[in-house]
Formats: sequence, structure tokens, C-alpha cells
Amino acid sequence: MEKGRQEDEFFMRAAISEARKALSEEEVPIGAVVVASGRIVGRGHNLVETLRDSTAHAEMQALTAAMHAAGGKYLNECTLYVTVEPCVMCAGAAAWAQVGRIVYGTSDAKRGYSAAGGKLLHPKTQVTAGVLAGECAALMEDFFKKLRR
Repeated sequence: MEKGRQEDEFFMRAAISEARKALSEEEVPIGAVVVASGRIVGRGHNLVETLRDSTAHAEMQALTAAMHAAGGKYLNECTLYVTVEPCVMCAGAAAWAQVGRIVYGTSDAKRGYSAAGGKLLHPKTQVTAGVLAGECAALMEDFFKKLRR
């Protein structure tokens, strides 16, 4: 396995760990981490129900933490790892933060930013999709199956 793919899987596992925290709090299991120079500078998981705040998505939590750690509003040297394709709001936040790269696990055909045309990210942002997609999708599928019961 190539070094870049190994690194992507390593950090996606950290995002999956965040998603499991959300799951343990009865939140939609989405997790995110922001990485700069090979280290995690921001972490987040969904807190929508806990905070009663529809904007408390995993990416928003991780981006905010990373900006505080970086001491600035731009994250162009950072990579955002997130278990599910970012929604329109989170893609917009990543664009405003000028995130250099986004790596996500599973796609979201209904609410993912690509469903809205995919033109929401900063023009220089690189995207890698499908990293540990099966594991990321299984978290979501299991959560919603249990919810429907």
C-alpha cells in the first residue's frame, strides 16, 4: 500500500473514532479530524442533538478547533478527514477556511455537497473520496436501521 493511502487510512480511523463517540451519545455517527503537518489539530463529532444546534456538525467542530490551534482562519495547509461526504453547509465552511484537502469515507447522495453540483469548495481544495468507505457507511446504516425500529 502506498504511503499516501496508508496515511489517509490512519487519519480516517481517527475520524471513525470520533464518529463512534457521536454514536455513543446517540448522535448521527459522523466524525472528523483536521490534520496539519502529520498531526491532528482539530477533532469533532456530531453534537446536533446534544447542543440542540443544527449547525453542530462534526466538520464544523473540527474546523473550529483547528482554526483555534492554528491561530488563524485559513487552513490551506490542512487536510479535513470526515467519515461522510460534507453537506452544503460544511463544504461552504471548508471553502471559507480554504481547506487544502478533504478526504471523506462514504458519499451522501441526498445531502452531500456533490448533490448540489459540487462547486462549493475552494477552487484549490483537493478531494479524495472513498477512504474506508465500507466502514464509514456501515456506521451510518446501522445507526439508521436501529433508529427505524
